[in-house]
Amino acid sequence: MEDNVTEPTKEELLARIADLEGQVKGKRSGTLEFRVSEKGAVSVYGLGRFPTTLYAEQEKKKGTLKLRNRPE
Repeated sequence: MEDNVTEPTKEELLARIADLEGQVKGKRSGTLEFRVSEKGAVSVYGLGRFPTTLYAEQEKKKGTLKLRNRPE
């Protein structure tokens, strides 16, 4: 059984890659946003599809949360 599917040319592949990269650039702003809740949870937006949240209880157990002020 023979497939009549042809391989895309290099130019077609490069055009497809450029199209996909353009779609991705439109979806991501490249900025991170931090929010602190009333209970002290820190949420980071912009790392992926969903925010990443670290709760105060987790920080106390692990001791990994290091926040610093940005230099002005």
